[in-house]
Amino acid sequence: MNRVYVCSCFGVTEKQVKEHADAGACTPRQIASACKAGTDCGSCVRRIQAILGRGDCPRRELVDRGMPALTGAGLVDADATELSEAA
Repeated sequence: MNRVYVCSCFGVTEKQVKEHADAGACTPRQIASACKAGTDCGSCVRRIQAILGRGDCPRRELVDRGMPALTGAGLVDADATELSEAA
């Protein structure tokens, strides 16, 4: 199996970046939060941007409202976030 590394500093593969994107990461910063890619030398940030593209993001609305789209364990449930803010 041939692995294509996106981030050499932390050994993050293209497949891992795509998996985080499929889980809702919409920006390089969200990818960095999920796996540290792009947080050391920064040379992979443009590649991460290219992988993410400019397509639809299932959590873009949360980001646009200033709410977290990811947690350490994965996606934040939009309904749970709104409920916790209302409390």
